Amino acid sequence: MAWIYLVIAGMFEWGWPVGLKLGLTDQGMRWGWILFAAACMVASGALLLLAQRDIPIGTAYAIWTGIGAVGAFAIGIWLFAEPATLARFFFVGLIVIGIVGLKLVSPE
Repeated sequence: MAWIYLVIAGMFEWGWPVGLKLGLTDQGMRWGWILFAAACMVASGALLLLAQRDIPIGTAYAIWTGIGAVGAFAIGIWLFAEPATLARFFFVGLIVIGIVGLKLVSPE
């Protein structure tokens, strides 16, 4: 169950940068998006807390941030037309390899 908590926590990590990006415009603050970001932060942290009961902190934190980084990268390309260069995909691929590697060597 801890790994499920960790994966879902990492997925909530995608929500808060999106909420922050959409929460501030030239016209001012968009409070619905800011609250969405805050809710994602709380949910992500709470699920990470549950995951760390059974998964070592270093492994859990690295995987949590990795899932968040890879997801934010993909969302940036998909929703915000950020550059989709081969070099960016290569380095995000290294993050994915690290996530998989940590899972494979984890004692849990």
